[in-house]
This record gives sequence, structure tokens and C-alpha cells, in this order.
Amino acid sequence: MVERRHFMRIIYQSSATLSQANDEWTSAVCDLSLQGILLTRPTDWQPNHDTHYTVRFCLHECDIELVMDTQLVRHCNDYLRMRIHHMDIDSASHLKRLVELNIGTDELLHRELEQLADLERSINEQ
Repeated sequence: MVERRHFMRIIYQSSATLSQANDEWTSAVCDLSLQGILLTRPTDWQPNHDTHYTVRFCLHECDIELVMDTQLVRHCNDYLRMRIHHMDIDSASHLKRLVELNIGTDELLHRELEQLADLERSINEQ
């Protein structure tokens, strides 16, 4: 199978809240990147026509909450794969730092940030 990911994913496990309009589910973060997040599929969750969700989770051993607006890309019996569309500046900074601490080298981090900037530019040009 051809790997289509442009961003390195890091394993990160944390409880999370998935919400959409007036609905809310308890989930868990499995892994994440600068562009996406993989969640466990809540037992009572069912897909619908609206693919936009808000994901919230706290960083380990602190009260820093990351909040991201996402779009469902794919789902199966066990997982929900979400693309991150928007985050407030604090959440984005904390996510960048989390990836930075787990990615290993500055070179890889800068490559990831350049790919994110290129992706944002191409989206804005459309």
C-alpha cells in the first residue's frame, strides 16, 4: 500500500470529547499530526451528512486544553480519522510543541512546518 500521509504522526493517548451541534461523545486520541487526528469511535456515534466536528482534549498532567475544528475523513468500526481545519493560536502552538518534542530533530520539524504552510497556501489559492 502506498503511504499518502504528508505529515509524521505521533502516538499520543488521551481522553477526548467529540462534539457536533448539540451532540457530544466521549472518545480517545490515538495519534495526531499537525494536520490530523485519529480518535477511537464512540460506541453511540453514528455518521451523518455533516462531517464537521470539534475535538477537545487536555495535555497530560496539566490543564492545557487543545480545541480543534475538524472534518471527518474516514471512519470504521473502531476509529475516526479527522482532518484539522482550524485551531486557535494557543492550541496550534501547543500542538506544534507536542509534535516538536516527539518528532526527534529540528530538520524533521521544519520540513513538517513547511509542508503545512505549502498546504495552507494551496488551499487558499483555490
